[in-house]
Amino acid sequence: MKAVVRTNFDDSVTAYDAYEQRTGRFTALATLLAAELSARVDGPFESVLDAGAGTGASTRVFAARAQRTVALDISREMLRELEAAPRVQADFDHLPFADGSFDGVAFTASLFLVPDPPVATREAARVLRPGGVVGAVAPCGWVDADGTDVFADLERESRSPTGADVVEAALAEAFSVTTGTWRFATTAADVRRFHAIPAMAARLYPNLAADERVAKARDLLGGLEGTVEQRWRWIVGVAD
Repeated sequence: MKAVVRTNFDDSVTAYDAYEQRTGRFTALATLLAAELSARVDGPFESVLDAGAGTGASTRVFAARAQRTVALDISREMLRELEAAPRVQADFDHLPFADGSFDGVAFTASLFLVPDPPVATREAARVLRPGGVVGAVAPCGWVDADGTDVFADLERESRSPTGADVVEAALAEAFSVTTGTWRFATTAADVRRFHAIPAMAARLYPNLAADERVAKARDLLGGLEGTVEQRWRWIVGVAD
């Protein structure tokens, strides 16, 4: 399974960067998450683990706020695009750090993509210092003007594009958590761009090859028009 996840992200670099350049969404999510994390600590961060750094949008945000930021990702191809931070290739289930190595761990649009979020959150708790904070964001979905999930009426045999409840439950097992929802207006074209990222399209069609799943996602969303609302749930936890 981890090899599959790694390949999904190795295949996603170009589309991931194209989506970020178009929307700035991952930077915006990291900026909002950093503010929530900072509100729960005294003074500036000494060290932050950017877990699921991708090509570096979130890393740049946290590096501006912490004395030391480590970018971790399962994909070597993603990490090759990242500059100006220590880079570690690893998965969330076995973080290669000593206990209490960080005072912040951030999963910016990443924890909802792993096979076993509870294991990942336990690892986050292990590498956090007492009083450290962890944060994650996960998509709740996309809704039209009357609040209807845009995927509700689409015919598909696939997994749901949501998963925020699973992420929140996983974090709540290990931390005292606070949650909320961020809302962004986005276009139908950008919903298609999001699912043109092979790792994101894998949530719809996990058993298909990258090009096939992206093509099916494009066809599935081809009739979507206009502006919709993208919702992301944020969850922040404080270590005991």
